[in-house]
Amino acid sequence: MAWPWLSCLLLPALIVSVAANVAPTFLSNMSAVTLPEDLPVGAEAFWLVAQDQDQDALTYGISGLYAYFFNVIRNTGEVKLANLLDYETLYWFSINISVSDNHNNPVQKEMQVIVEDRNDNAPVFQNTDFSTSINETLPVGSVVFSVLAVDKDTGSAGAVVYSIERVIPSSDGSEYLFSILPNGSIILNGSLSYNNKSAFYQLELKACDSGGLYNNSIIVQCSSPVFVSISVIDQPDLDPQFVREFYSASVAEDAPQGTSVLKVEAMDSDRGINDLVIYSISNSTRPDWFKITSDGVIEVSSTLDREQLLEEDEEVQVQVTATEKNLNIYGQEAKVSIWVTLRVTDVNDHKPEFYNCSLSTCTFTPQEAQVNFTGYVDEHSSTRIPIDDLTMVVYDPDKGSNGTFWLSLEGPDAEAFSVSPERAAGSVEVQVLVKTPSQVDYEQQMVMWVQVVATDSVSKNSSIAMVTIYLRDINDHRPTFPQSLYNLNVSEHSEAGYVVTDSIHAFDPDTGEGGRITYSLLPGNGDDVFAVDPDSGTVTVRNGTLLDREKQAVYYLTLQATDGGNQSSSTTLHIILLDINDNKPVVTGSYNIFVQEEGGNVSVAIQAHDDDQPDTNNSLLHFSLLPSSYSHNFSVDPDKGILTNLGPLDREAIDPTLGGRIVLTVRVSDCGVPALWTDVNVTITVEDINDNLPIFSHPSYSFSVKERDPGVLIGEVEAWDADQTEANNRISFSLSGTGANNFILRGTVLGSGGAKGFLSLPSDTSLDYETQPFFSLTVSAENPDPQAGEATAQVLVTVEDVNDTPPTLDATSLRGIRVAENGSQHGIVAEVVAQDVDTMSQVEVQLVNVICTKAGIDVGSLCHGWFSVLDNGSVLINQSEAIDYETCDLVTLVVRACDITTDPRFQAYSDNGSLPITIEDVNDNAPYFLPEDKTFVIIPELVMPNQQVASVRARDDDSGNNGAILFSIFQVDFVAKDGTVIPFQGFFRISTSVEDSVFTGNIELVTSLDSTLQGTYQVTVKAQDRPSEGPALEAKIMLNLFTVDQSYRVRLQFSISKEDVGANMEEIKAALAQATRTTVYIVNIQDIDSAARARGRSYLDAYFVFSNGSALTLDQLSMMIRNDQDSLTQLLQLGLVVLGSQESQESELPNTLRNVVIGLGVALVLVIVIMTMILVCVQKSYRRKLRAMKAAKEAQKTAVGVMPPVSAIPGTNVYNTERANPMLNLPTKDLGFESQSSSSDLDHISLNSLDDNSVDLANSKQEIKKEALCSLKEQDPEPLSRVLSARKVGPREQKEGLAFDNKGLNTTDL
Repeated sequence: MAWPWLSCLLLPALIVSVAANVAPTFLSNMSAVTLPEDLPVGAEAFWLVAQDQDQDALTYGISGLYAYFFNVIRNTGEVKLANLLDYETLYWFSINISVSDNHNNPVQKEMQVIVEDRNDNAPVFQNTDFSTSINETLPVGSVVFSVLAVDKDTGSAGAVVYSIERVIPSSDGSEYLFSILPNGSIILNGSLSYNNKSAFYQLELKACDSGGLYNNSIIVQCSSPVFVSISVIDQPDLDPQFVREFYSASVAEDAPQGTSVLKVEAMDSDRGINDLVIYSISNSTRPDWFKITSDGVIEVSSTLDREQLLEEDEEVQVQVTATEKNLNIYGQEAKVSIWVTLRVTDVNDHKPEFYNCSLSTCTFTPQEAQVNFTGYVDEHSSTRIPIDDLTMVVYDPDKGSNGTFWLSLEGPDAEAFSVSPERAAGSVEVQVLVKTPSQVDYEQQMVMWVQVVATDSVSKNSSIAMVTIYLRDINDHRPTFPQSLYNLNVSEHSEAGYVVTDSIHAFDPDTGEGGRITYSLLPGNGDDVFAVDPDSGTVTVRNGTLLDREKQAVYYLTLQATDGGNQSSSTTLHIILLDINDNKPVVTGSYNIFVQEEGGNVSVAIQAHDDDQPDTNNSLLHFSLLPSSYSHNFSVDPDKGILTNLGPLDREAIDPTLGGRIVLTVRVSDCGVPALWTDVNVTITVEDINDNLPIFSHPSYSFSVKERDPGVLIGEVEAWDADQTEANNRISFSLSGTGANNFILRGTVLGSGGAKGFLSLPSDTSLDYETQPFFSLTVSAENPDPQAGEATAQVLVTVEDVNDTPPTLDATSLRGIRVAENGSQHGIVAEVVAQDVDTMSQVEVQLVNVICTKAGIDVGSLCHGWFSVLDNGSVLINQSEAIDYETCDLVTLVVRACDITTDPRFQAYSDNGSLPITIEDVNDNAPYFLPEDKTFVIIPELVMPNQQVASVRARDDDSGNNGAILFSIFQVDFVAKDGTVIPFQGFFRISTSVEDSVFTGNIELVTSLDSTLQGTYQVTVKAQDRPSEGPALEAKIMLNLFTVDQSYRVRLQFSISKEDVGANMEEIKAALAQATRTTVYIVNIQDIDSAARARGRSYLDAYFVFSNGSALTLDQLSMMIRNDQDSLTQLLQLGLVVLGSQESQESELPNTLRNVVIGLGVALVLVIVIMTMILVCVQKSYRRKLRAMKAAKEAQKTAVGVMPPVSAIPGTNVYNTERANPMLNLPTKDLGFESQSSSSDLDHISLNSLDDNSVDLANSKQEIKKEALCSLKEQDPEPLSRVLSARKVGPREQKEGLAFDNKGLNTTDL
């Protein structure tokens, strides 16, 4: 019933529809633009596009620090580039764009301009020194040198790629010897060699970027080439080498200690170092037998014994190691080893010894040696009947005649026996034979004793063995031979079956079976070579291949004759082998000789021997040299075999294809019939020495070249070196003399020993006749050997004159000048002086460009008309009054000199010179405040003394002290809400700071404010400059500091602890700010006392302040949160349960009973008042109808969109023309949340259900919508709305959102 009564009161203030002209707005994409840096000046950059609901004509503009980059067509919004962009200098900046419909204030917006990089820069090498030295043993893959090239561009345009264009020298695969990594590191790809390869390399490097867009095409920028010089240093990395490939010698086994046997020789392979070589024996088959001196002589160090080497072919293998004195580069010994063969020759140093064994099984160990033997024999045995069961072997390990010994008998019974054989060599099975059968009588003596004596045939040393002979009592005869010794001859290598003798027969007097004789050869040395016919006794050759006189010249065989009664006798066969010429001479070792040319001599003995019988023609050797291309330079001793050279050797006289190697064939032949021979090759390597200097084809050269002609070939020089090896005949050219650095002399190889040098100018270098008309140079040809000399030739290069020299500007005439602004100076202010060394020059000075800068930033063409330059170089002031320091503080005149008579092929202009003209400032600009889109709010409860409450910013376009600003508080007034103005002094102070020419004044509170005052502090700030002379200029600005008192303090209760609220503070503030569109100021967060706690566990006190200084009350905050369902949901999830004021929540529980009683009383009063109002309204029904008709007439006269001219009221639902104030159109529909106490809804509003502490937002929304629809259907049409809908349509009726209605006011009941 309250609404009809309220309608009666508010009817005179019916709301009419209001319409206003709406300011234009920029499109959403007008926040950033991207431009390439190569965009040409004058090209279209972008368009400014804005929308205006009123369809007004729009005007566009650009302002800000970097606005000089663009020109904007104000009526279309097209923006063109006014000054070139440079990504490397400024890759992004901000400008302010504006649009105006000429009705509202211009709308401004900040736009970010992003400059895109383009490939406009080439890489530049940063190194200053491009030379290095490396060791020849540098490992493959190592970094040789590092270069760095920098490209200012970005992306692929700034990604530098390095390359090696060529390698000098280019032979022997050196072009693949080096590579370069993406980071500029030069890597060694192959091995180096100071001796075998080049000792110097030069690399031509180039750096290119990876390509990028420039002027709408993809290009690759490359740097100028640079040359890296690399010197190779020789290192001790090679092992020494022996001069010969094989060494052998002979030494007698009785040689005393210290006897020299053989000398070996080794050389250091690192010829540039030639380290001392030390020799040692590192291994030997007979340790300690030999030693070696430091100079390589092998000597006997202990007693030698040939007999210990029988299984080793009488040879000792000695490993000789040659070690360089100093360690190699790896910290290891540089060494090489070779095996040397030392043959130990025999001497007679052993006597024959007796052994109890059979010859086939004897090992001749000391355990087998014995001096006591036993045997058995029948009595009266025939002469030469051997003793049975006697196994006696005599062994002498000496060789040849030294191993030959005599056997004899001594002792008490020696006359009755004999020994067989009486002479033997090496080893033999010995038999004791019956000599006097009559003395062998069992009845007289059962045991007999003899001593077998073995006597060396040379040394006469002997050994004795005692033989005990036991006699057997028998009565028989034995076969007998006529002789005890037979001397026989047979030629070596006779065929098998050859008859040695058939005349030796044994006789036995017995007849029958006892007289049948069987012949056999007793086992011994030679029984495998010869055979005997068992019946006839004929001795033949069994195996002719074993008849080798060189292995054994004499055989002693025992021929035994055995009768049928097994009685036997024997005789000795002395068989001598006759020599034949069946062995070729044998040459030992190989012969590779290294000798230097000129001073080196060859003297080498050919080691050879012939195994045929010594001192015969079959073993006599003869040496001869077979004819060959170079055999006439050598001779060989025919008897001794010593090869020598007949004169000095010259490497250059040898065929170059042979590499200095001469192969001679020495024939070693014997004197037998027919003669046999062996050929041996002797390789003599004549080492080249640098004994020839290069020779130029001409003693002098004369060339001519035009000036200003870079990169041309001037001439060629040739030189030859007769040396044969590359190390000695490789020619390198060098150039010396005044101005030699202006030329390049590149050498190429013309075959072995030849080189050609190409004299040219570098591609970036040309000659200047005016500087030097001719060059007298010296070209040198030299070998790599630093000790060798060099050959020189004179080169005269004449420079042909061309009119090519451009004029130059005198640097002293381009010194900066100073000109004051605002018409202070006139006329000529400077003279630019130009010069030209050409005699027929005609020079004039030209103005190329004018650069206008302000504080180092290009400001376009603002100063282009201020100055001019005459042909004679005079600088004039054209527009003295137009010179303005604040527009441009530095004018740079870019000038050049032009020679109009210069040859057309050459540059006629000088380098551009810059004449800086500094504009001196005059204090002609007052300070001005910069616009600030800020609202300053003071909450006395939160603001403390010395705390900043507001700030201002100002600039002064003057410089120095003229542009220095000092802030001060000029006046402070407090305007209360009722309009009362109260002056305040001393409450605020201001401090001044400066950054980037912008001065900032920070306003701070001096003392605490009265929190009960409600209104606005109006603070007037003065900005004043401080000129060094003349009056100061100033500007003022007034700031409004709105106050918010404690009545706007709102308390929010949460179901979580204060710690959780603090942790979620940012999310809570964001949700509250989204729902209210205000700034949230947090005052306090506390836990609620458990005794007073209803639902909440903690509370948060806060202020909600608009930008115009107005704040939200509890009711307004509640409505705004309910209207924003998303924020409400988020706050409920964050634990919000209750909205209320501080006082109501603090007194809620103690006043519950009192509020119930008061509520009942208020309800009774309301019933009475409502009944009274019904009666009054019925009486005044007629008046209301009249007023409604009157309002309808007024509404028909009002055009749509017309806004009342009154000002907006902060915190109300009234709109101003800018629509800047908040619309607090609070709905009257309750959302279904119930109160938590009996106090007023304005004091306490709950946001949760009492049942389950939750809100079903979806159902709640649906219920609200349904109720709203039903209420619309049930209500009668509102009269004022019907009347307004019938009025004429205004010109702006399609503009939506410009008229509003208040559901709380209607005229339905009228």
